[in-house]
Amino acid sequence: MAYAWRWVRSLLFIIQMYVMMLVLAIIYTPFALFMRDWAFHAIHAYCRYVRWSARWMVGLHSEIRGEVPQDEVLIASKHQSFFDIIMIVSVTPRPKFIMKKSLRWAPILGWYGMRIGCVPVDRGKRGQAIQKMVDDVHKGREQPGQLIIYPQGTRVAPGVDKSYKIGTGVLYEQLGQACVPAATNVGVFWPRASIYRKPGLAVVEFLPRIPAGLPTREFMVDLEETVETASDALMAEAGFRKGG
Repeated sequence: MAYAWRWVRSLLFIIQMYVMMLVLAIIYTPFALFMRDWAFHAIHAYCRYVRWSARWMVGLHSEIRGEVPQDEVLIASKHQSFFDIIMIVSVTPRPKFIMKKSLRWAPILGWYGMRIGCVPVDRGKRGQAIQKMVDDVHKGREQPGQLIIYPQGTRVAPGVDKSYKIGTGVLYEQLGQACVPAATNVGVFWPRASIYRKPGLAVVEFLPRIPAGLPTREFMVDLEETVETASDALMAEAGFRKGG
C-alpha cells in the first residue's frame, strides 16, 4: 500500500512538473523573445521549482556540493536522469549544452535550448559531429557561459559501466578552457525509465577543476577517474552498492 501511494504521488509530481513547464513558458516567452536574459530567468525559475516540488511531493531532497562555476568553463558531468540536468541548471548562471540535434524540435525545451546557446549535434556522424561541436562552440563564445557536456553521451543507470567519449577531450583541447568535473547519485532516486521517485537526498557535486592545457589522453583519464570515483562515493552514501 505504501509503495502504491508513493507511485501515485510520483505520477502526480511528473504531471505537474510538465504542466508548470508550460505555464512558465507562457509567462516568460514574450520577454525571452526580445531579451536573452529572460530565457535564463525562465529556466532558473523552472529548475528551482522542480527541486522544490520534488522535496514536498515525493520526499526527494536535493543538494549542491562544491564550488559552483561562475566563469566560462566546460562542465563535464555524470548523467543519470533528467534531475541532474535540473540541479546543475538551477545553480549555474548561464548554462548551455551539447544536445541531440533532434531536441531542437522538442516543444518548449528545444526553443529555450537554442535561445540560451545550446549546441545541437548529429550523433550519427561522429567525426563531423565533433568538428561541428567545436566550430559551433567557438562561434558562440561571444556569449560567455558554462558549457555542460556528458562525457558518456547519454544517461547511465547506477552500477552500469560505460566508456567516456573522446568528444569531451576534443572540446577541452580546442576551447582551451578549464574543466569542472561533476559527480552525482541522482539515478538512485530518479531512475532513467521509471515513474517511481524514491525519497532521499540527491546530490550533484562540483569537483576541483582540471586546468586547461593537459594532453587530451591525460585529461580523459583524469576526468573519468575523478567523476566515477566521486559518483560511486555519492551512490554508496545513498545506500547503493554495485551488483547489490
